[in-house]
Amino acid sequence: MTTDTRVAAVKAELRTDSPFVATPTPRLTWRTETSTPSWRQAGAEVTDGESTATLEGAESALVDWPFPPLAPGERREVRVRVTGVDGAVSAWSAPLAVEAGFLAPDEWIAEPIGLADPEREAQPALVRTTFSLDRPVRRALLLWTALGSAEPEINGRAVSDDVLAPGWSATRDRLVHESVDVTDLLVEGDNVVGATLAGAWYTERYGFFTFTDRVYGDQPSFLAQLRVTFADGTVETLAPTGAAWTATGDTEIVASGIYAGEHQDLRLRAPWSTPDAATSGDDRGWAPARVGVVARPGYERVPRPEARIAEPVRRHESLPVVARLTTPSGGEVLDFGQNLVGRLRLRVRGEAGTTVTIRHAEVLDAGELALRPLRNAKATASFVLSGGDDVLESRFSFYGFRYAQITGIDVADEQVEAVVLHSDMERTGWFASSHALVNRLHENVVWGMRGNFLALPTDCPQRDERLGWTGDLQVFAPTASFLYDCDGFLTSWLRDLALEQERAGGVVPLVIPAALPSFAGGGPVAAWGDAAAVTPTVLHERFGDREVLAAQYPSMRAWVEAVRTDAGDSGLWAGRMQLGDWLDPSAPPDQPGKAKVDGDIVATAYFARSLRQVAEAAALLGNTSDAETYGALAERSRRAFVTEYVTPAGRMMSDAPTAYALALAFDLVQDAPTRAALADRLAALVRESGYRISTGFVGTPIIADALSDGGHHDAAERLLLQTQCPSWLYPVTQGATTVWERWDSLLPDGSVNPGEMTSFNHYALGAVADWLHRTVAGLAPAAPGYRRLRIAPRPLTAFDHASARHLTAYGPAEVSWEREPGTDTVRVRAIVPPNTTAEVALPGALADGSEAPAEVGSGAHEWRVTLPAAPVRPPLPGLDAMLADVIDDPRAYDALIGALEETAPERVDGVRSGTVWGAGRPLASALMFTPPDVLERVDRAVRDATA
Repeated sequence: MTTDTRVAAVKAELRTDSPFVATPTPRLTWRTETSTPSWRQAGAEVTDGESTATLEGAESALVDWPFPPLAPGERREVRVRVTGVDGAVSAWSAPLAVEAGFLAPDEWIAEPIGLADPEREAQPALVRTTFSLDRPVRRALLLWTALGSAEPEINGRAVSDDVLAPGWSATRDRLVHESVDVTDLLVEGDNVVGATLAGAWYTERYGFFTFTDRVYGDQPSFLAQLRVTFADGTVETLAPTGAAWTATGDTEIVASGIYAGEHQDLRLRAPWSTPDAATSGDDRGWAPARVGVVARPGYERVPRPEARIAEPVRRHESLPVVARLTTPSGGEVLDFGQNLVGRLRLRVRGEAGTTVTIRHAEVLDAGELALRPLRNAKATASFVLSGGDDVLESRFSFYGFRYAQITGIDVADEQVEAVVLHSDMERTGWFASSHALVNRLHENVVWGMRGNFLALPTDCPQRDERLGWTGDLQVFAPTASFLYDCDGFLTSWLRDLALEQERAGGVVPLVIPAALPSFAGGGPVAAWGDAAAVTPTVLHERFGDREVLAAQYPSMRAWVEAVRTDAGDSGLWAGRMQLGDWLDPSAPPDQPGKAKVDGDIVATAYFARSLRQVAEAAALLGNTSDAETYGALAERSRRAFVTEYVTPAGRMMSDAPTAYALALAFDLVQDAPTRAALADRLAALVRESGYRISTGFVGTPIIADALSDGGHHDAAERLLLQTQCPSWLYPVTQGATTVWERWDSLLPDGSVNPGEMTSFNHYALGAVADWLHRTVAGLAPAAPGYRRLRIAPRPLTAFDHASARHLTAYGPAEVSWEREPGTDTVRVRAIVPPNTTAEVALPGALADGSEAPAEVGSGAHEWRVTLPAAPVRPPLPGLDAMLADVIDDPRAYDALIGALEETAPERVDGVRSGTVWGAGRPLASALMFTPPDVLERVDRAVRDATA
């Protein structure tokens, strides 16, 4: 049968950037393209060139490896062809190279090496050895890792373009090794393998204020070995790090640190890893390398390295200078137009010995680089010029910045570029709308994720922190999983979480890796530790990854058991130290945990939800006993929450938006009338605050969902589109190009928030983007991994159109809607990938009067929908109008503010931010002690505007 059906892409396990896999049995995923409507796979054939497996059924995502396991060093080519339910068979796909990136359990023999007699702590170094090849080589793999970071070379050439490898892991229990094909770098005869080595995360000092110290070790170490397969089929391990290696501290990388930045002396830049340099001597003071680690107590053990499962950090793009600014002090600052994470690259020529210094900042304060938010991080790059043509770029540090000041040399714009760094994940999600500010907000979310998904999910990329805060990640995980294919990235991080948690007796540390061992007293902390349950659940929901649930289930279970031990038998989790709704905008700058909602409400809500997630995971994994046990405990905790914190009238004991959002979004209150009352009160609170944000890290990611699902989509829209501080769009109006840590990280007067903790690149509050994708545009998973989609757009009145597009494992899925000008009709379009179906919930009745479909198959679909008519707003009686009616009627609100700006501009900010916009309060009550002529002007303006 003739068909245009084709297998467009095949993927092995979780990475797309490399043929190397970390397991002998990598799961396979393939994506089919076809013009056949409602195409479904009936079966598939998979071949590795030696055998062919016939698979029945529709599964095409994360399918179990159907061949004998890969052996260390083995490489196969996999092809797939599919058969549709119509009987048509596709051609074979293009081959996918799948290569074992791992070693046999006893094959790793490399020892850690470094400088034997360092002159200072965390001293960068060069290490190298020579080896000889006496016969042709078929295949050669370099397997390497570091306690610190390294850039290996063979015969004078870099082995890869990876940056800051191997990254940061739970060093006591897990080291990740790189697997690099270096066949083309080797020659018969003498060869040199070596590496430039720096301390990076391993030797960094962690902590706050003056209480900082190294956690892991004082000197970096390098581990490597070559696995060489000769043309005759023999396999040998060559050049393992150990006593045969030499080292020197005489390198162009003079000093380097994650927080401090880097100092290079380019006069020392010369070939050192070539056979000629190794045999002729290069005056660098080479000496036998130190064998063993220089570790802090408790960190002496070096675990056997395991193969990488997540993408490494790489350079992704470069941005040019967009403006030059002169500071009040007379300096010159370069503006790159985007707050980014990476470093500058300069191409210059200057007098030998000249020092060029680069300072970095995210924003300007009073026209100068805002360095105070960096705290103890110097974030400075400096270079001593060689006298020739030099390329200046840090190698083992990175910076969060938009602005940079360069001193020591004059540079033209074309000599400078900002190099963007992040883990090399595939972009999979997009959103667009007719609202320019919301589009910029979404772009800010993307840039925030890019900068903070660098080796691990960090809180911020610029100051003396850059840690894997668990709370930030768990609230952002759904958004992250839409925007990028981060399954491998987060699966790797979760392995570290489980290892650090095990050392802490089931308690999840606040940061992973656990670089703050004594912070917060060591007890379980709600919303942060719940990352152990939430993140695997999200990865299963968004990627269909059952194996991550299986691997992390012991961690999920250990977490809720640790909370049970801490909380007692009541079902409540109360009376403990909690971070709560961190950075509630009403909290003082120096007390970010002082939220309106009681921390016990946050803790118990999360406890109940995590118990339910553990129960659901147990059921999915076939653990019936655990499913029953934790299901019962989840229900007990849910009931305890309702009994303790919800009144019969539908009020929360903490009358704060986050309390209501938790009760609704976590489905803790299930009685329909009570849920309606809670949703109504939440909407009232949001209105009373003038549709300004009044939630922190816990409440903000879920408040829009709680409002929309509770029948108050209009309130969610007003909250989204607010531009006054605090709001999502206030930073956008202030020129933000990433999401801020605080709602007012930059104050309206342009000055930096006076709090000690202020970052301009923090992704947590950008978690609202998931609501934009799922609800506003209307694209969501209805089954794990988008095996089934949900198409359910909820248009916003201020938008003319919106769309979301996501590259699922089955292909691109898309939902878009647009208004037909001058009508109440909206055109909804959807693309459903082959081998999937979608449930449909349209926002109105079909314009032609026909019945809307409840389900559709793959292909392109289009519907014209008539939306319900907007309610007609009545005239308002001026000063006697209720404040709730004024804030809900843009005509009245604009008239009020306009009248005050004309007659009493000093009152405007107070009315905007200090008024409680309640349903039982007249407008006059917000204007007490206002001169009669101003009152008369306001009264007339409101009446005229709403007549």
